[in-house]
Amino acid sequence: MNRIGIWHILGVIAAAVIILVLSATYIVYQSEQAIVLQFGEPIRVVKDAGLKFKVPFVQNVVFYDARLLNLDPPAQEVVLNDKKRLDVDSFTRYKIIDPLKFYQTVRTENQARSKLAEIVNSSLRKVLGRITLTELLSEQRTQIMNDISATVKKDAEAIGVSVADVRIRRADLPREVMQAINDRMKTERQRDAKEFRAKGQQESQNIRAKADKEATIIMAEAEKNAQITRGEGDKEAVLLWNRTVGQDVEFYDFYRSLDAYRKSLSDKDTSLVLSPDSDFFKFFNKGMRKQNNQ
Repeated sequence: MNRIGIWHILGVIAAAVIILVLSATYIVYQSEQAIVLQFGEPIRVVKDAGLKFKVPFVQNVVFYDARLLNLDPPAQEVVLNDKKRLDVDSFTRYKIIDPLKFYQTVRTENQARSKLAEIVNSSLRKVLGRITLTELLSEQRTQIMNDISATVKKDAEAIGVSVADVRIRRADLPREVMQAINDRMKTERQRDAKEFRAKGQQESQNIRAKADKEATIIMAEAEKNAQITRGEGDKEAVLLWNRTVGQDVEFYDFYRSLDAYRKSLSDKDTSLVLSPDSDFFKFFNKGMRKQNNQ
């Protein structure tokens, strides 16, 4: 056998050894746990991290996550005890604690998510179906969430899963119900606004009517007082005038003549045709005679 043939055989042997070693070993990381299967049947569960050994070509290993996992299923519609419908959006935190039972019931993590989502949805319907919307929005909400979590935990144990918590992220009325409620609220607000406007207008009219009445009374009282004051003034003026006229009759005639001149000659376009001897000009005549005598 030549040298090339020897190296070829050694290479085949080395490759076979490497394949054998790789087939006989596997690594379990800190975030994992494993089940060793032999011809499809589980023979042991491995939870410790490190390098592990198995029978090559006969045994194989299935790995599962050992960390806390999240389940965030789509929102579902739930009918409450008072026939109210809600779109409930929940989330779940769970962990695979029994890999053997997990493998025997659901096999894969994807199937486990589907099964767990069914359990959560069923528990939500079961618990929420016994309560009303008022109870859900009251202080009983904490106890309701505890009841849901307890129900989910109990059912999840059957697939080797421990549920840490179940929470309702959001519970909303369906979109068409919300729209109907918004429309009704809008109608009620518009009706309230109309009532407030009507009451405001009525109150405004009452205030205006009261103000007009008070203004009329005040104006009447003021006019009455003005007439009384005016009458008293006229009376005083007449008395004063009578006393003055009685003291100097000639001055009174002179004053009356001046007043007549003022009223008659106030207009520039006024023309008077009178005799020079008229009584209307007697004070003019007296004034002119005095100037001639001087």
